[in-house]
Amino acid sequence: MSWIVYVGGAVLSWGLYGVMLHRGQVTLGNPLRALLCVGVAYVLIAVFVPIGGLLSQGELRNFNAAGTITATAAGALGALGAVCIIYAFRAGASPLYVMPLVFGGAPLVNVISTAIIHPPRTPLHPMLYLGFLLAAVGAGMVLYYRPQS
Repeated sequence: MSWIVYVGGAVLSWGLYGVMLHRGQVTLGNPLRALLCVGVAYVLIAVFVPIGGLLSQGELRNFNAAGTITATAAGALGALGAVCIIYAFRAGASPLYVMPLVFGGAPLVNVISTAIIHPPRTPLHPMLYLGFLLAAVGAGMVLYYRPQS
């Protein structure tokens, strides 16, 4: 169950991501400055930490092409998501709107794309569709009843 600690870390990190990014973008005055800072943070954390870990394990070699291409594409999707969030803020949206829509919509995209890439062995349960509806309604309720700033 130690994985749940990491899930909690991701929830906390990504839950704070939008509001911190928006504040940094507003303070810096140019959204591209904020994106550059995000990139620096990615280099510091997502490059140096695994290099250190892989070096300490003697595993900084033998990368295969398929895994490298797929993982790099995943990283590009993450960075592209950050770009989209930054430009949504630049267009005048508030983190109170952007982040619930992103985090409400992303799980739906995840389930659908996972079912396409890894087809389920059994038919989809009808409650999945109710879950889709509840996720959309939940995101709508979060937006409707958001705190007023």
